[in-house]
Amino acid sequence: MPVINSPIEISRIRLAVVLSAVLCLAGCGESAPDPKTQIGAKPDLPALQQYLIPPMHIAPVVGWQQGEKPAVPDGLQINALATGLQHPRSLYVLPNGDILVVESKAPGTEPIKRPKDFIMKWVESWATSGGDTGESNRITLLRGANGDGKPEVQSVFLDHLKSPFGVALVGNDLYVANTDAIVRYPYQTGDTKITAPGQTLTPLPGGPIDHHWTKSLVASPDGSLLYVGVGSNSNITENGIEAEKNRAAILEVDRATGRWRIFASGLRNPNGLTFEPQSHALWTVVNERDEIGPNLVPDYLTSVKDGAFYGWPYSYFGQHVDPRVQPQRPDLVAKAIVPDYALSSHVAPLGLAFYNGDALPERYRGGAFVGEHGSWNRPELNGYKVVFIPFADGHPNGPAQDVVTGFLNKDEKSRGRPVGLAIDKSGGLLIADDVGNTVWRVTGSNRQPTNASLR
Repeated sequence: MPVINSPIEISRIRLAVVLSAVLCLAGCGESAPDPKTQIGAKPDLPALQQYLIPPMHIAPVVGWQQGEKPAVPDGLQINALATGLQHPRSLYVLPNGDILVVESKAPGTEPIKRPKDFIMKWVESWATSGGDTGESNRITLLRGANGDGKPEVQSVFLDHLKSPFGVALVGNDLYVANTDAIVRYPYQTGDTKITAPGQTLTPLPGGPIDHHWTKSLVASPDGSLLYVGVGSNSNITENGIEAEKNRAAILEVDRATGRWRIFASGLRNPNGLTFEPQSHALWTVVNERDEIGPNLVPDYLTSVKDGAFYGWPYSYFGQHVDPRVQPQRPDLVAKAIVPDYALSSHVAPLGLAFYNGDALPERYRGGAFVGEHGSWNRPELNGYKVVFIPFADGHPNGPAQDVVTGFLNKDEKSRGRPVGLAIDKSGGLLIADDVGNTVWRVTGSNRQPTNASLR
């Protein structure tokens, strides 16, 4: 966290410490149902609760100590591919096997208008600080591997970006979704650095509030279109409905002209946009709303239908009305689509990758890995792991399984927090850990690192 010198700021922080401690104790005294009852197509949805200030239970950051790493089940192994990064948030694998690591920090434009806003902003900074001593808002390139599995090249590929997140390559055009625009850069296979200025393809909803600032990006299978996730500008419209214009949606962008339309709406914070390999349907993971109870509302994984409305802000998981939003829109609630698969409440999914490689055991073929950044708004911490959902015929087919855990230590302090996921060219699962400032790589336990493992 930054150094604080102002007496007023110190007083505010002391107040926040006291209030957050009280709220945490209040939250920890509540009874939260087993989060496993909220996984799958038909999650348990208890009665909602409303709070003046919601209970908070956070995991303070301690980072990874010497010799520590996440845990994986039998049959898998995990190792650090790259360390010393600055908030790695998402990953993209180029056709030649080079790995792009998007390092990004929030733009910091959201205003603080209420006491709750100050407390939550302070709590969020405590729970996500992973060291702010180096450059960020850039893309780092990783290339090749020595016999120890470490990249031969780790260098700055593109810098001076504005809170970037999504990346997509179509031909020789590399697209980067900054928080306020999709920008196109020229790329040639093998480039280790881009110095040419980017050209804006289309602006995106950004400041002055920019509550959900990450913009996930994926190209259509034929490369003619781009799809970008734009999160809401609030938890539940507390910044006014006008602040939500063209937000809580997935936009479809014409790559040739930059013209765009809303492809699907009512998605509070869609991330991890990707096409399912068998059905070729667009899928996303979505962070749902907070502050109405420890087991409301389940975050989810879903296919995305053209023109569909998924509920936010007026309802959740179909037609379950959120009374905090006024005036209501019963016309929209009536057509709200139920998501395909609940992931449990407050796990904060930010990464999604379908697996068609061969570096992991057969049981993972065709399914989806989800990176769960972790909760703050429930008594028992939830998420802070990577889970796997089996698929059959293009749809979820079974309960979620824990695959990468150990991001929390025994004292419920955060060593790291998983965000974006990707599959490298040899079939390894890559995990961006924005608190641990590390990229992790998961392979089968019978595999040894080779010089070609990243190519």
